[in-house]
Amino acid sequence: MGIASLRKQALDEAESIEDVKQLESFRVKYLGRKGELTSVLRSLKDLSLNERRSLGEEANKLRRDLEEVIDFKHKELSAGGKEEIIDITRPGKKVQVGHLHPLTRIEDEIKEIFTSLNFSIVEGPELESEYYNFDALNIPPAHPARDMWDTFWLKQPKNAKERRLMRTHTSPMQIRYMETHQPPFQIIVPGRVFRYEATDASHEINFYQLEGLMVDENISLANFKFIIEAFFKRLFKEKIEFRFRPSYFPFVEPAVEVDIKFTTKGRGEWLEVMGAGMVHPRVFEAAHLNPRDLQGFAFGVGIERLAMIKYKIPDIRMFYTGDLKFINQF
Repeated sequence: MGIASLRKQALDEAESIEDVKQLESFRVKYLGRKGELTSVLRSLKDLSLNERRSLGEEANKLRRDLEEVIDFKHKELSAGGKEEIIDITRPGKKVQVGHLHPLTRIEDEIKEIFTSLNFSIVEGPELESEYYNFDALNIPPAHPARDMWDTFWLKQPKNAKERRLMRTHTSPMQIRYMETHQPPFQIIVPGRVFRYEATDASHEINFYQLEGLMVDENISLANFKFIIEAFFKRLFKEKIEFRFRPSYFPFVEPAVEVDIKFTTKGRGEWLEVMGAGMVHPRVFEAAHLNPRDLQGFAFGVGIERLAMIKYKIPDIRMFYTGDLKFINQF
């Protein structure tokens, strides 16, 4: 059979193929080891040079054409023999999107509230020195107040000039910031802190804290009261009662603890949410500022604590499980 006749026969036969099984039989029939076109190609060795050149060119062209036909038919049959039709009236598929971690959500909200109150956001190192974490904050060596912060101390080289630790609070940034800036200023310092203590429903070895500091010539607890009440009312979006109790923190004097009570939605218990007070004169002196000319307040609050209250989360350890069933709720 000549190449022209073989081409017509093969292409006519290809038109009638209806499934992948028939297509495979077609491929074997023409391009297989014993296929009709293969036989033609093998017979070229018995022809003269001119005949081989002419017939071989036609045969190879037919082989390429049949391979293209087989490839096209295979795609057509695999797709069901029909082009995909998109129905633009059908409802769209719900796209699975990620979720922000609840700590990220509440930290972003806290930052937004404080920046609207003209506070600047600053950050500090998690690896701290003993001086900034304790000494400059009126907590000298052997002071009993150091027991309030269970500390992760780092192993020190023999020639180290000072001991290093993982910061136990974000308060060191009070000193670092006042050393390099002149009042007036008001800042917040969000960040991770570390405590060497047993974990339970309300304690973790690392957690997030927010430090606040406001310094000027005539700052008082009345300024603090206004700022903090405005902050909590905007954060929780509920009616809140406030209670300020005397307390003790070495770097503020006087010191207070802030309690809140929701007066709506059936929540009536007092909740401790924050420690604060007026910046101690010795803290100003450590930052090379004159305490006779300045006053300021500082406060610290646990971000997990606020998230647990806002989102009604019973156990702080849930924030660190990595459980998507928990995170996808937010």
